Amino acid sequence: MADDLTQLSANELLALYRSKATSPVEVTKAVLARIATLQPHFNAYRVVDAEAALAQARASEVRWQRGAPQGALDGVPVGFKDLLNVQGLPTRKGSLATSDKPQAEDSPAAARLRESGAVLLGKTQTAEFGWKGLTETKLAGVTPNAWDRQYASGGSSGGAAVSAALGLGPLQIGTDGGGSIRQPASVNGVFGFKPSYGRVAGYPAAHNGTLFHIGPITRTVTDAALLLNVIAAPDVRDWTSLPSDGRDWTANLNDGVKGLRIAYSRTLGYLKVDPGIVAIVDRAVARLTELGAIVEDVDPGFANPAPILGALAAERAARLRRDIGEAGLALLDPGIRASLEKAERHTLAEVVEANRLRGELAVLMRRFHQRYDLLVTPVTSQSVPYVGSAPVAPFLSPFNLTQQPAASVPAGFDVNGLPVGLHIVGAQYNDALVLRAARAFENIQPFPALHLSSLREHAPAWELA
Repeated sequence: MADDLTQLSANELLALYRSKATSPVEVTKAVLARIATLQPHFNAYRVVDAEAALAQARASEVRWQRGAPQGALDGVPVGFKDLLNVQGLPTRKGSLATSDKPQAEDSPAAARLRESGAVLLGKTQTAEFGWKGLTETKLAGVTPNAWDRQYASGGSSGGAAVSAALGLGPLQIGTDGGGSIRQPASVNGVFGFKPSYGRVAGYPAAHNGTLFHIGPITRTVTDAALLLNVIAAPDVRDWTSLPSDGRDWTANLNDGVKGLRIAYSRTLGYLKVDPGIVAIVDRAVARLTELGAIVEDVDPGFANPAPILGALAAERAARLRRDIGEAGLALLDPGIRASLEKAERHTLAEVVEANRLRGELAVLMRRFHQRYDLLVTPVTSQSVPYVGSAPVAPFLSPFNLTQQPAASVPAGFDVNGLPVGLHIVGAQYNDALVLRAARAFENIQPFPALHLSSLREHAPAWELA
């Protein structure tokens, strides 16, 4: 029974709490036990605060016994990517260049969840400073794929995606500055949602500025919407955060996609994509047509924005250098240090021009969404690689530039039996429609469940080396 509790969604757990069929303490103990069992093999968490989590669970249990839960997620376990502050725990950001001093205050997402009565489990592994799409660092080691430990988990929210897939906490908070929620969600077979920029407040400000989104990684769309109900709130520490409109993000989730105008782009007009990936995504898009969506094969009409992202990386590099200094730079992964030095060669004029081109891209997509309710694409362009290489997901970063909501939905498996995601993009601020479409797909093609009995048993390549 304890192991079964780790396989339940947050929505299911809340129903059990209401009926007193189980308690937050039982659930938290089950999740902590599963983390203890799987952590040596998957390295999904950087730190787990079991003592504090159990104390929060006991307080939640008392509230549920009184019939007076503190908030919408009272007693539900949550993990936080280690780019985000959680009071009492250090934020190491996957880097030897950071301090192990505990944080004095919560990030906005952690604060809202603590206020809601959620159980804060600890910090999940991340790529160093979220810089790469690969969760492998000198500080914390390798976090392999949840489905097969020979393969990469992606990044930079690799620990969060692996935790969601393995039942190491039903709710996970990730971040996405260029695909870092959606790419690992795709390759680990879970649901990842990047809300519109500012929907979830962030503090301290991220190195990659207004490209940086905070959002849910979960096993179901409903759980992501429940989580958004709590964390989609403004915070005085983030002047870019959106005002709350009191929306219930679970409302109208099951309204389907009948009559929606959906643009399907296999390549965005400029990418090379493995035919096997295209075939999987073609089948997924056909399911949307079965549900009554009006699907048209069309590219959105913009050129590869890699040069824009390259120039804007100069801003990120400057912020990172400011925060860690020369001593910290010497401790960085050599690949990140080389990327930083390359980014710093961009001139101020080039950064200004990149921001102008970014604005033009955002306007282009706003016009595009006057014709189409949604855009769908693959998430990745190739099959999942072995550990040591990052999954290739070039479809994602354009929509950080435009600050649009976007999700990765489990859509099938590649030739090696690793998950493949369908990318659903909505118009800026139309987060609800992305969630609705994802839920419609989940209803017709339920997301895969990963149980201990289905895990690949062979040793990963990084253990054999």
